[in-house]
Amino acid sequence: MKIAIIGVGAIGGYVGTRLALGGDDVTFIARGANLEALRTRGIRLISADGSEEAVPSVRATDDYGAVGPQDAVVLAMKAHQVEAVAAEVPKLFGPDTLVVPMQNGIPYWYFHEHLGELAGTRVKTVDPNGVIGEHIPCERVIGCVVYPAAELLAPGVIKHVEGKRFPLGEPNGTTSDRITRLAARFENGGLQAPVLDNIRAEIWLKLWGNLTFNPISALSRATLASICQYPLSRNLAQSMMTEAQDVANKLDITFRVPLEKRIAGAERVGHHKTSMLQDVEAARTLEIDALLGSVIELARLTDTPTPHLDTVFALTKLLAQSLDESKPR
Repeated sequence: MKIAIIGVGAIGGYVGTRLALGGDDVTFIARGANLEALRTRGIRLISADGSEEAVPSVRATDDYGAVGPQDAVVLAMKAHQVEAVAAEVPKLFGPDTLVVPMQNGIPYWYFHEHLGELAGTRVKTVDPNGVIGEHIPCERVIGCVVYPAAELLAPGVIKHVEGKRFPLGEPNGTTSDRITRLAARFENGGLQAPVLDNIRAEIWLKLWGNLTFNPISALSRATLASICQYPLSRNLAQSMMTEAQDVANKLDITFRVPLEKRIAGAERVGHHKTSMLQDVEAARTLEIDALLGSVIELARLTDTPTPHLDTVFALTKLLAQSLDESKPR
């Protein structure tokens, strides 16, 4: 397949490298130091065991119009970065081009082909101006949940930490020819891409932890183990997860993992800094709207009270504002 990867950070670099090594025709769309590194040195993938694989010559550009129609487009940036590129993405479209968003949180397409009464509703928290849905039609979307952990060590150098699983799903739950073909290309590249009949339930399962532990860690500067082992923060996490579960249940989502088991799983990760805490320490923009703001929006749409989620969201948004104001102008 001809596949364009937009955003060559840790996950975009990892996925693109695996697909290229599997024989697909991959184009990386990047900018700045990343683009320069890709053009001059290609891309290098370092595995957890220290072994390395490289694609020394890759197609890389910052010009969407020069790429031509693709079979699939992977959106590998954070949720708050999608709107800025949305108008450029259609330059990559042919009649049957697929789009695979790899953002955390509730996706902009969530209510596309939804079976509930909210079918067709726009999630304003992640697509506030309707720009993403306008330029990247939901009809092209294949849902995806990202489980692997990776790091961008340097421009064009990716370290794969753990995990290979990228569950895929059609918004309508069918096993279509197009998703079967896409999953086969992922598998051929050494990734795990099970096709699920309810991708929204998988989105919620991952989000359940992210919407809780990311903001708590950002506010407290604590690791996962510390949050889970300190009684007050563990209780807060449990309250937040209970409220989120109530919202999900209103949308006919059930969790296949009990709440206490989900918290225990986070504790077992150990003294790991969440991605949001890492963003705080690096003074980067926080991914709070997609992870928590979107869930609160869905709570209001379903008349579900979420006092703990609301409080933590307000505090984390204030933290994000403070970080932004402290940046050099």
